[in-house]
Amino acid sequence: MAGPDGRSTLEGHRRELTGYCYRMLGSIFDAEDAVQETMLRAWRGVDRFDGRSSLRTWLYRIAHHVCLDQLGGRRRRGVPVELGSPSAPVETALGGPGSDRLWIGPAPDRSVLPEAGDPADVTLARESVRLAFVAALQHLPPRQRAVLILRDVLRWQAAEVAGLLGDTVASVNSALQRARATMAGRTAGADAGPDALDPVHRDLLDRYVASFERYDIDTLVGLLREDATHCMPPYRMWLRGATDIGRWMRGPGRDCRGSRLLPVGANGGCAFAQYRPDPAGGHRPFSIQLLTVSAGRISGFTHFLDTRLFPVFGLPPHLAP
Repeated sequence: MAGPDGRSTLEGHRRELTGYCYRMLGSIFDAEDAVQETMLRAWRGVDRFDGRSSLRTWLYRIAHHVCLDQLGGRRRRGVPVELGSPSAPVETALGGPGSDRLWIGPAPDRSVLPEAGDPADVTLARESVRLAFVAALQHLPPRQRAVLILRDVLRWQAAEVAGLLGDTVASVNSALQRARATMAGRTAGADAGPDALDPVHRDLLDRYVASFERYDIDTLVGLLREDATHCMPPYRMWLRGATDIGRWMRGPGRDCRGSRLLPVGANGGCAFAQYRPDPAGGHRPFSIQLLTVSAGRISGFTHFLDTRLFPVFGLPPHLAP
């Protein structure tokens, strides 16, 4: 496999490996680092590839061990709404930022989802990168996490997973049962990300963008469920309830007035890149917003205040006036 053709063959698996590593690690930055390390190890060890498994299985085995190396001794990533009660009082709830290594981060669809395939498989892939699902995965021990991803998301046979993990089929099946039970308890009732192609969702999203860019908070709050949530990693703050979200946006969040939103594909749904006014002119990157919807209303949004995400999403570094 040596030479440019061999390198191209390995690169052909980059997107699906990134999807696997993102689900395992909860960070697109960590996932890309893991896949890059996987490619380096594969390239260096290609002469030892004996063909007893497929090239794809061999690459997944390498990626799995790279992920385990990254996860070793590391604290589980999560989302602010897992921290307990909503923050209060609203006007002073923000506090200081925590480490970005505490939180699940968003991922561009183009990096973690297949470009095409069976519609049912594509739908499953999209659901499996929803923020709530990835956050729930982080509660599983790494081995159970891998088993669930490989069996229920990627549809591998139990014998294939056992071969990759160096385990028995019975052990894999047992791990899968435990993982499913944990996931069922943590994803029950989770809201979906809005599908931009759905006419109802498209109208809702259009109204959200229009009200946010006008900074018409009364209209925006009217689009929210009464129990909607709002959080802004890397800050620990999170809010519940349309009333408190409105108070936040009229108060500490008022610097978002005059923002522009650009649609992006993230975590299998529709999201927005927020650019805030730049004192020097135009607009500068501020956050990536992921929305969830339920019963025709916005049930939550998460603003990721990490401008390093903008180049990962292929977004411009500045918007002209």
